[in-house]
Amino acid sequence: MGRRLAWLAGVWWLWLCLSPAAADELDAYWRLDQYLVAHPEQAAASQTLKRLVRNAPQPAHLQQDQPVRIALLSPGGQVSDYWRRNRQALETRLRLLGLNYQLLAYDRVPEQDERQQTQQLVAALAADPDYLIYTLDSQVQHKYIARLLNRPRPKVILQNITTPLRDWEARPPLLYVGFDHQRGSRLLADYFRRQAANRPQFDFAMLYRRPGYVSTARGDTFIEQMEQQPNSRLRLAFYTRSDRASARQAALSALEQYPQLDLLFACATDTALGALDAVKQKGLLGRVQVNGWGGGSQELAALARGELAATVMRINDDTGVAVAEAIQRDLQGLPLPRVFDGDLVLITQETPKTVLQGLQERAFRYSDMEQE
Repeated sequence: MGRRLAWLAGVWWLWLCLSPAAADELDAYWRLDQYLVAHPEQAAASQTLKRLVRNAPQPAHLQQDQPVRIALLSPGGQVSDYWRRNRQALETRLRLLGLNYQLLAYDRVPEQDERQQTQQLVAALAADPDYLIYTLDSQVQHKYIARLLNRPRPKVILQNITTPLRDWEARPPLLYVGFDHQRGSRLLADYFRRQAANRPQFDFAMLYRRPGYVSTARGDTFIEQMEQQPNSRLRLAFYTRSDRASARQAALSALEQYPQLDLLFACATDTALGALDAVKQKGLLGRVQVNGWGGGSQELAALARGELAATVMRINDDTGVAVAEAIQRDLQGLPLPRVFDGDLVLITQETPKTVLQGLQERAFRYSDMEQE
């Protein structure tokens, strides 16, 4: 996909020359289904971990001379409650497994520059953790992780990514864990393609997060899927600052240029809520659709109010539980899969309330508990 960027009123405005090369940026990663075909030995270990996550905790009663030290670096300052819930689920499951642990948590705000991110990672590593839970979205993070994988410790767990990097096959992280970004966007594309099929033309604009892996995996996948519908057309695309304010600004610009838009596609919760702010300001609620991505508390509330058209809901707490179970198995010396991918479910305004209630109870089974 050819791209030309310009700074426009606080957001990156993207002109897109559509072509089959749209997925080039993802070529460095194994798509999850391809990875499992190429590594059939992963199937049994993957199913074992999924069973452990879905079932009640089974403590291993390990003999620990000292607490296992876990450093968790995660984005903070987001409207989405995914990362907060993930941490709560991780700690709750660790306690239920009876593990003696020390969690060192560091919140990274999206606006931090490379120097600040480096300082935060250095501080985490100075504590000499046994496990480092990190994420991979930017080139800066890629550089740090590549260096860490050449060290004997800490063991690296990559959160919010389920597509292994091809270049790291020889020295992989302990675990990739998250919800498949591409699969989630394919679910949303299926839903909106069905709408487009019943209209003469279906126009949409893309609201990315900041440039990075997540924006590419979610946004470009949706664009590629919508291209399969002949009467669907991408009009504009913007990179935002991954926050509500810049997403609102981008959405307002899109609506001013193309007031006939049918959909503002949002790549994350913050961008979805910013897009809704713009739609309301323009008096277009109910005419221009906005999607969510993640299905956290804020999105579900907006869906219940009839504001969001649809979202793809993560069974949120499964990833925190998976990390806790993976750490216990690793301490036992038991095999682990390379990837844990959590379940995703399409939710729309037509989803029955009883079904949604059941999904919420399952998704937030630990993070809705009162914390001691």
